[in-house]
Amino acid sequence: MKILARLVLITALAALLLLLIAGPGTRLAFWDFRFGFTLMRWAVYLGAASAVVALVLMLVPKLRAGRAGLLALSLIVGLAAAAVPAWQLNQARSLPRIHDITTDFSDPPAFRAIAPLRADAPNPPEYQGEEIASQQREAYPDIQPLLTEAYPAIVFDHALDTARGMGWEIVAAEPELGIIEATDTTFWFGFKDDVVVRISAEGDGSRVDVRSKSRVGLSDVGANAARIRSFMERLAERMN
Repeated sequence: MKILARLVLITALAALLLLLIAGPGTRLAFWDFRFGFTLMRWAVYLGAASAVVALVLMLVPKLRAGRAGLLALSLIVGLAAAAVPAWQLNQARSLPRIHDITTDFSDPPAFRAIAPLRADAPNPPEYQGEEIASQQREAYPDIQPLLTEAYPAIVFDHALDTARGMGWEIVAAEPELGIIEATDTTFWFGFKDDVVVRISAEGDGSRVDVRSKSRVGLSDVGANAARIRSFMERLAERMN
């Protein structure tokens, strides 16, 4: 039974390894992101299986004798390896399968300078209209334009500094048009998501609209909405 306990631990460690290399391997272009997702699924399968077997062995005194520490470690590692991707999968299922988020449905900010960078991207730069707008309204009702009493030129400078502070790669900054285009690279998988910020005059102040769109994938698991939300909050803080 000692061999079985070791096999359980090896399986749990293998699951953890798959989880740890799935993202960085994709980011470093060792494999396609789809293969990276496959590795994460196997991390769930192996991690859950090793945790279940370890728990069963721990509940039987004869099988647990002399191997409690090894089995406990297998249980912890297996659960850790399975929990993260399982949580992400649950998030993906609970959110709409959209990857283009904007604060303006009728006139979403357009990608111009970034458009050539998306030439080979599976997701086109064009906005798909009401089909995704209705899903965004339901899932992310808080994603709204930012209205401020400051002049557009002042807001533009603050918006540009905010974008840089968030680590975005600035592709274009056109103060005369009030347009900022940038690319944000996700930490783990290295996905490229593109952002366009538009500052326009609104009454005696300004209106800030933002659009964030993923280059690949059907669902962004809420990443684009979170990015816009964070940008708007930081910009609002700077304007106060």
